[in-house]
Amino acid sequence: MSEQITDRAAAGRFVETWCANWRKVDIDAVVSHFAENAEMRSPLALKLTESPVVAGAENIRAYWQKAYGHIDSADLKILNWSWDDTIARLTVWWQLGDARASEFMDFDGAGRVVRSEAFYGK
Repeated sequence: MSEQITDRAAAGRFVETWCANWRKVDIDAVVSHFAENAEMRSPLALKLTESPVVAGAENIRAYWQKAYGHIDSADLKILNWSWDDTIARLTVWWQLGDARASEFMDFDGAGRVVRSEAFYGK
């Protein structure tokens, strides 16, 4: 089970693990951080699924397999991150190639992501 994210130090460990998982494009490891009933919102999801929201861990896994399953590794760079312990929200600013994004993740008491949303820019 995921570590309970209750403070900045735990959030920092999560960011390191999350980034390492994405660099290896280990989709199963990334999805292991999500609650079964999690929802993810992304403009890329809209392009690939005709809906901006992907609901449920297994659907998120299938979406990421479709979007990223064809690559073996990714040079993901964490630009910055912040943790808001009042609302249990992690925001990560990252870059992959020319794509830059901010992504927030809301956590439940068990340390699982229950909601995330990505915003892309240049």
